[in-house]
Amino acid sequence: MKHIFKQGANPSKPILLLLHGTGGTEQDLVPLAGMIDPEASVLSVRGNVLENGMPRFFRRLSEGVFDEEDLVFRTNELNAFLDEAAEEHGFDRSNIVAIGYSNGANIAASLLFHYADSLRGAILHHPMVPRRGIELPDLNGVPVFITAGKNDPICPAQETIDLEELLADAGAKTEVHWEMNGHSLTRTEVEAAAEWYQRTFTE
Repeated sequence: MKHIFKQGANPSKPILLLLHGTGGTEQDLVPLAGMIDPEASVLSVRGNVLENGMPRFFRRLSEGVFDEEDLVFRTNELNAFLDEAAEEHGFDRSNIVAIGYSNGANIAASLLFHYADSLRGAILHHPMVPRRGIELPDLNGVPVFITAGKNDPICPAQETIDLEELLADAGAKTEVHWEMNGHSLTRTEVEAAAEWYQRTFTE
């Protein structure tokens, strides 16, 4: 998968896996990593699927309706890529914290839904429930921070509520940050994510 890897100043810090939204690239969220943890290594990945020329991490049938078969395939592909990237770049595979926005947050959530040890933790900006009606792996103690907009036209508030419940039921340590905004990624929610990250991974 097309990606950027930047070695951080502190190799003991988590590797920040950056996953862009629809139409984004591996460059999009790099500034976010600096706000979350300037000392951490960064692995930023571009989605392998194109929708009208726009990169995505998996196909969808329509707005908010995922192609589940492709989602499962692409989740497996990304999980395997993380194994390869850890070997290629020499980082600890078990120390990856995902930061995803929209479509990128959905694929990060899908990693958690399908693979118990895929991520050490995750920051999910405006995610939806990737799949329903499946049994999640044991996510005991995995920290997950979710940000959501109460006026988000793409990701209804109920999606956030359901996602947190599913993750928490699987043992994840969840926290949700709500804003009175839409689907855009705001500075205040990134600052809230940075504060959560510092509390969770550095204290």
